[in-house]
Amino acid sequence: MTVPRYTPLAQSLPATVPFVGPETQERHRGSTFAARLGANENVFGPSPRAIEAMQTATTDVWMYGDPENHELRHALAAHHDVTPDHIVVGEGIDGLLGYLVRLLVGPGDAVVTSDGAYPTFNYHVTGFGGVLHKVPYLDDREDPARLFAKAAEVDAKLVYLANPDNPMGTWHSGADLLAAMDALPEGCLLVLDEAYVECAPEGTAIEAHPDDPRLIRMRTFSKVYGMAGARVGYGLGAPGMISAFNKVRNHFGMNRVAQAGALAALADSEWLDHVRDEIATARDRIAEIARSHGLTPVPSATNFVALDCDSDGAFAKAVLDNLISLGIFVRMPFSVPQNRCIRVSCGTAADLDAFEAALPKALDAARR
Repeated sequence: MTVPRYTPLAQSLPATVPFVGPETQERHRGSTFAARLGANENVFGPSPRAIEAMQTATTDVWMYGDPENHELRHALAAHHDVTPDHIVVGEGIDGLLGYLVRLLVGPGDAVVTSDGAYPTFNYHVTGFGGVLHKVPYLDDREDPARLFAKAAEVDAKLVYLANPDNPMGTWHSGADLLAAMDALPEGCLLVLDEAYVECAPEGTAIEAHPDDPRLIRMRTFSKVYGMAGARVGYGLGAPGMISAFNKVRNHFGMNRVAQAGALAALADSEWLDHVRDEIATARDRIAEIARSHGLTPVPSATNFVALDCDSDGAFAKAVLDNLISLGIFVRMPFSVPQNRCIRVSCGTAADLDAFEAALPKALDAARR
């Protein structure tokens, strides 16, 4: 019988995904969640101007999207005071990470990340045969000094660092990161994931020269801009590296509707300010709920809060499972010691009312 002749690498990989989606869990449960607080989506939604632009664009959806993302790249360049040659647009940060790894990582190449950091990056590295080297968090924050030292030790091609961090929500100042980059070894590229930076304190974004060949910054419209389902991300880097994406990217990967929505969202700074306020209010509410039930909120610069359950990973997992059984979708970090926490995304007042009602029941059941 004829069978596909998979590569040895593909044969060695498990058929899995980094995250189990809430829809999958709802199908298993046989019911929908009362509150969807696990995927760090922006429940406050995209700009009304973005929604209108996407609705208008649907009439032209018979056409492919502009493969050069010309208008969006130019708008992003103006937004960041760089040239369009410094910008690459892709299918979310996840898609861009896949292209970047394809460009730079081959079988056996060393890549450095934090143990417990965003798993989709690891998924891409493993998928292209790279070898992951991990360092622990330091006080619930990624440790740039140790990451860069490990990169020098193993001759890494890439170092991945998220600022602010997912899953802990903690952050470094951009100035501190820029200074730490002096320790990056020659030929090593820092992949700085800034997915949540729009809701972080001023000074969190790194202010590096746009032509710095040591750095690529990843941004997204999935978080504060509220367009996770549209899959629009972009990278900022030196023109030579940005141009290299054209060797491997899916040139028709961006659909017209998403392009139109992102362009309109970028222009609506008032809505962005509104969402930031909603996120700040929700973060405070989550922290208040946590403290009232004996949990400790980890300071967050994101649209979620990690809640320290003051025990081990098994207890936190029991709390999570109990919340899910009560119709509250949340997630938790994967690695010790961060897995002592559960992670709760910012939600509406109604979402957080449901979380507040369910949390004491989940904790009581976990303590039995």
